[in-house]
Amino acid sequence: MSAAHRKIRMGMVGGGRGAFIGAVHRMAAALDGQIELVCGAFSSDPQRSKDSGADLFLSPERCYGTFEEMMAGEAALPADRRMDFVSVVTPNHLHFAPAKAALEHGFHVVSDKPATFNLPEAVELGALLERTGLLYGLTHNYTGYPLVKEAREVVRSGRLGKIRKVVVEYPQGWLATRLEETGQKQASWRTDPARSGAAGCLGDIGTHAENLAEYITGLRIKELAADLTAFVPGRRLDDDANILLRFEGGAKGVLHASQISVGEENNLSIRVYGELGGLEWRQQEPNTLLLKWPDRPVEVLRTGMGYLGANAAANTRIPPGHPEGYLEAFANIYRNFANHLRAMLDRREPDANALDYPKITDGIRGMTFIEAAVESSKHNACWTPLAS
Repeated sequence: MSAAHRKIRMGMVGGGRGAFIGAVHRMAAALDGQIELVCGAFSSDPQRSKDSGADLFLSPERCYGTFEEMMAGEAALPADRRMDFVSVVTPNHLHFAPAKAALEHGFHVVSDKPATFNLPEAVELGALLERTGLLYGLTHNYTGYPLVKEAREVVRSGRLGKIRKVVVEYPQGWLATRLEETGQKQASWRTDPARSGAAGCLGDIGTHAENLAEYITGLRIKELAADLTAFVPGRRLDDDANILLRFEGGAKGVLHASQISVGEENNLSIRVYGELGGLEWRQQEPNTLLLKWPDRPVEVLRTGMGYLGANAAANTRIPPGHPEGYLEAFANIYRNFANHLRAMLDRREPDANALDYPKITDGIRGMTFIEAAVESSKHNACWTPLAS
């Protein structure tokens, strides 16, 4: 059967009972009716994995004890039953192995961010993807918002002129105390170097800020000077990051990410200033984009309006005044990936919108950013280049 006449079949690694992000991925994948969950290895505990699959009403034989069993079991099924791709929603240290195994068994991959535990793993995944020709999507979900896409088009159009300055911030306050000592699962693994990697706050939310800045501006960070701090006594990884940025082309920037900013929720925001004008977007008010000019009032752009560009319109589902938020933006990543995969399965060219989702190149950029920032901070915030 042509992929145009069926749903794309998804497997999942991680996201079992008690997990937060797995449920978000499942809701996002299901939102447009293009993807169905058919199997999973939902936990490192085989029984918990099977119980989690039962919670989701999956067939018992498609609820696997390990991801290795899932890859082998799905590969052995007929082509019209097996999964098409796997979604990896584990803690950071478990991103690489199931993604690698999936690619080696011929399955496409969507992964939560950051792509891997460290940069060498991300580079290895990139090489494997190049050899296999398979697809890989990374859920930097904030790039899925319609007005983030509009902001990108405004910059690309030249309306702001040459970009001079970028200010991107992501403050949270949920780790202002040593929450990891209370048994809170999300805090526990995110503050553990063995599971999170070389960075804490920086890897968790700082990479979102980095990716958003590069996505909207189209500029790559060339070098940075980073000051990373673990403010909470006894914490082993950073909970606050303050970074100066130098972009290719001469633009300068400031990136601030924090999980000890008391009272903040998910206050991701970006301001971009060019020679002719500026823009501002905030995740907590995602349906508004401000354009700022030196000689006329601020323009207020709103999601769903007919004056927006084609890309923003293609990623909008409902009429103006009905807020589109986090889940819808997340779903845009999955929908675009699914449409790209559907075109590949049917051996036809995907349209431009289907190609608009984060890929392994973004994952490698994120890991390069983390590595450079950690190294810079170790040397008193010295200017450190990002590996090319």
